[in-house]
Amino acid sequence: MFSFLRTARDPSSENIHISSLPPSIPTDQEPQQTGEQADDVARENAVIQTTHTHRVAAPSVFLQKQNNEPVSSTYFEERVPVPEENNERGISLRKLWAFTGPGFLMSIAYLDPGNIESDLQSGAKAGFKLLWVLLGATVIGLLLQRLAARLGVVTGMHLAEVCNRQYHTVPRIILWLMVELAIIGSDMQEVIGCAIAFNLLSSGRIPLWGGVLITIIDTFVFLFLDKYGLRKLEAFFGLLITVMAITFGYEYVTVSPDQGQLLMGMFVPYCKGCGPVQLIQAVGIVGAVIMPHNIYLHSALVKSREVDRSNKKEVKEANKYFFIESTIALFVSFLINVFVVAVFAEAFYQRTNIEVYNVCNQTGSPHSDLFPLNNETLEVDIYKGGVVLGCFFGPAALYIWAVGILAAGQSSTMTGTYSGQFVMEGFLNLRWSRFARVLLTRSLAITPTLLVAIFQDVQHLTGMNDFLNVLQSMQVRRSSLAALFKHSLVFKIGGGLVILIVCAINIYFVVVYVTALNSVWLYVLAAFLSIAYLTFVGYLVWLCLIALGVSCLDPASKRANDLTILIEQQPEFDS
Repeated sequence: MFSFLRTARDPSSENIHISSLPPSIPTDQEPQQTGEQADDVARENAVIQTTHTHRVAAPSVFLQKQNNEPVSSTYFEERVPVPEENNERGISLRKLWAFTGPGFLMSIAYLDPGNIESDLQSGAKAGFKLLWVLLGATVIGLLLQRLAARLGVVTGMHLAEVCNRQYHTVPRIILWLMVELAIIGSDMQEVIGCAIAFNLLSSGRIPLWGGVLITIIDTFVFLFLDKYGLRKLEAFFGLLITVMAITFGYEYVTVSPDQGQLLMGMFVPYCKGCGPVQLIQAVGIVGAVIMPHNIYLHSALVKSREVDRSNKKEVKEANKYFFIESTIALFVSFLINVFVVAVFAEAFYQRTNIEVYNVCNQTGSPHSDLFPLNNETLEVDIYKGGVVLGCFFGPAALYIWAVGILAAGQSSTMTGTYSGQFVMEGFLNLRWSRFARVLLTRSLAITPTLLVAIFQDVQHLTGMNDFLNVLQSMQVRRSSLAALFKHSLVFKIGGGLVILIVCAINIYFVVVYVTALNSVWLYVLAAFLSIAYLTFVGYLVWLCLIALGVSCLDPASKRANDLTILIEQQPEFDS
């Protein structure tokens, strides 16, 4: 078990010989006595011989590497110093500024192209009615990010390193492969978003496959930014978030949504007149907002600040300021998501394809053929969303939308790269250069995306986002389980309940997506993979419960020898 669990279980060694040897022979717990001291002991009124048979535990289900092993460092060579101030109860703005950075880098995952597409579809299909789901998902995300940040601050290890120390080789490798799969899926969404943004900005002159290829080059260009220092890199990501806030905020002001409907949809947890379409969309919001690799990322980013973990005051202070910063960062990301939902809820909720076609045709848009001539409800994605905005609110709205999508894709690409770096470092104790790491993940992400872009149309390219959201939603429950380590009982119980809710929502999302495929052999394949996957998740839950103190589930504790204390009382005698 963990050291804090062992401390609670081990009995005190005071006045007990932790040995099967007679008490006359010295042990590590009893220094050797001189002859005179031995005679004095022999003259005592009673001589009590105590033999303690120590518990010899069976091999544990955990790997449990020794604590004296060196902890591998993050790829950030620079550590940000924290200023010394005596303001213990209040909030120091200088200290808050020093801790500002990791939370905003983490919040970018809440603004990737997959989230933007989920937002606009929510507005177009349900209006303002699902804003409360977005708010709840963001709050749940904040709780999970707090768990991850506390883990990194308290232990000095990020989540992947903790998994490396606690799991045996086979489950650790399986876990690593699944996290890598989620990162590659997220990278594919970012490639899709960037390719669509380049296509819209160039008025179709840059084909989708050309935009996919451009993302290879620009990613390596951005990798050189961290050579100028960690704070400058964080400032650059802050600039990208600002670009998204300005661009999507411009769309919000242009459309001018109904503020009363917006507030009602945000704070009244009810969806009047909603059906299966809106329910699936609500589940999709949760799956898009809570990203699995983001939990690993945040637990590693907090290690970039100089915190003395041996000083309880500094650790507590770091947890406080990281939580404040994360709250501010996720509040900003929530506002940007609300901008997108509100724009499409106000302008395009319950509109039909024929309405949009007529408006685009009147404005001379070259994309009017995207909308069929029927009275079915409009279905949009990040590509059609830009086109529709251009038709209704002018070309400026289209280009500004494309700039926002490009900023979302580029920023998410960089955070995905860092997530993959930390995951590989922690699970495998393997250090690759960022160049090699990006080359691998970007190649795996670009190959299928490029094939779809070349041989299919934009509808198939944006349709991949639904599959990728399903893929990533399956990874959340595993990533969240390990983040419960090293927390108080309240956080363990609360975090566990939140994880159960998220898992139930994601399972429903996966089931709905698979049943819509209408293919028997896909059903069989999905059923087989689901059984294997749920078995592995159950195994991880079992290990997690043991680590949290449910020792009755540990077969090692059942096979261990019970503690026995043999006390023999001898009669008094005269010297």
